[in-house]
Amino acid sequence: MRYLLPPLLLSISNLFMTFAWYGHLKHKQAALWVAIVASWGIAFFEYCFQVPANRLGHAVYSASQLKVMQEAITLVVFFGFAYLYLHEPPKRHELVGMTLVLLGVCVAQFGGAV
Repeated sequence: MRYLLPPLLLSISNLFMTFAWYGHLKHKQAALWVAIVASWGIAFFEYCFQVPANRLGHAVYSASQLKVMQEAITLVVFFGFAYLYLHEPPKRHELVGMTLVLLGVCVAQFGGAV
């Protein structure tokens, strides 16, 4: 469980952060200051999951592994968000780029075992 909890918490935090950073794109009629304040409010909840994820995760992962894991989760969450919420399916070259990043994650996470 101690290996699974950090990625789970990072995934939840990334859902909040993705909405904070990109959710306002669906509501362009709202004033910019409203989008900024709403984004800051959403980001608070992102930190409520991200900080524990890194604190708990550092007991079983290095800081570098946590960062690489977080970046991979960010990409997966973002592509799902863009597709489901913004109705922007990924283009082929974006999927290739994401695959290469995920390959890098595998190297960073499991490279010492090889």
